[in-house]
Amino acid sequence: MVIFGLLSSLIGLYPLLYLLIDRRFGLLSSKTDVVLGNLTWNVFFYAHILLGGLALLIGWTQFLAKLRAKRPLLHRNIGKVYVSAVLLSAVSGIYIGYFATGGLVSAVGFISLGVFWFGFTLRAYQAARSGDFLLHKKSMYFSYAACFAAVTLRIWLPLLVISVGDFVPAYRIVAWLCWVPNLFVAYFLTRNLRLSEA
Repeated sequence: MVIFGLLSSLIGLYPLLYLLIDRRFGLLSSKTDVVLGNLTWNVFFYAHILLGGLALLIGWTQFLAKLRAKRPLLHRNIGKVYVSAVLLSAVSGIYIGYFATGGLVSAVGFISLGVFWFGFTLRAYQAARSGDFLLHKKSMYFSYAACFAAVTLRIWLPLLVISVGDFVPAYRIVAWLCWVPNLFVAYFLTRNLRLSEA
């Protein structure tokens, strides 16, 4: 849990770098001047990375059993912030997915991620509101698995670039590899999950 929380926190804070240094930093270095000059794209891009970073930063704490047991109000309040951040970040991610480097393969991968992230998070929220806390817990595993794609992307991408030898095909692969295996992990973690378990 320590490594999980550390990775989530570090990558959750990572988007702040986009506010502090040159705009051509990181993934923006692969974008055209036309895209970078598009006001709508910029609004959605910064909404996606900042709110997604916030969701990643706080979301992992929701899996701490002691926090849920001893501070249920804090758990609910963090959950409300997480859900709000995710829904806005996911919609923003779906929009900027259309402009993904690598064309159609990358675009479909990232747009699909946004749809799944939005869907699982909304289902988790609705389940909590209706009192189905087992479904809520299971759905949150899937929601955060999709959220954690921000971490797994940054683990896989440099390895793929080294292996493939070129950024664009590596990015097409990581558009799927960063989140699909995460959902399989969530499935195996939840298939026998009980409400009393962490």
